[in-house]
Amino acid sequence: MYVVGLTGGIGAGKSEAAKMFAALNVPIVDVDVISHHLTEVGQPSLQKIADAFGSGILTAEGTLDRSALREQVFSSDAARRKLEAILHPAIHAAAVRQLSSNSAAPYQILAIPLLFETDRYRGLVNRTLLIDCAESLQISRTLQRNGMTEATVRAIIAAQASRSFRKALANDVIDNSGSIEQLREQVAFLHKKYLVACLELE
Repeated sequence: MYVVGLTGGIGAGKSEAAKMFAALNVPIVDVDVISHHLTEVGQPSLQKIADAFGSGILTAEGTLDRSALREQVFSSDAARRKLEAILHPAIHAAAVRQLSSNSAAPYQILAIPLLFETDRYRGLVNRTLLIDCAESLQISRTLQRNGMTEATVRAIIAAQASRSFRKALANDVIDNSGSIEQLREQVAFLHKKYLVACLELE
């Protein structure tokens, strides 16, 4: 089972790159998708989060108010650690199950924003791919799509590993400062590279 860990800071383009790998029939295990599922109504994790952070992080319908939770989590290191203690073990277990179910594929992508911030997932990947761009681009892209305040975006960036730290650890780096087509070309190049790499392990 050959696994490429795909990571990048908020707004760098990790999700767009994952879509491009998926279009090339590469299975994608995305911890953000897993996290969203685990915090849906009826999931045990949602109740644990509400118990830890108060009913103010729930909407009138009982769903998770992600904006309200985000404001708490990224304004306090202690709050962020509390949320991670609730979610990360469950996310990790689900990711391992999904990776195992895709074992027939030549290789697969594990998309995870905090790959380099924690040791929890590094043992699951054979190689790491960083999607990178300037911080100013991260901010502008996130503001365009997520409706966050600039202060919140900057707080999230500050809580994540620095670009230089990620680049020093990554096996491969895609500079996503250009067009969508340029990103697609870089993904296609690495797709061929990973197909060769996983065959060499057989």
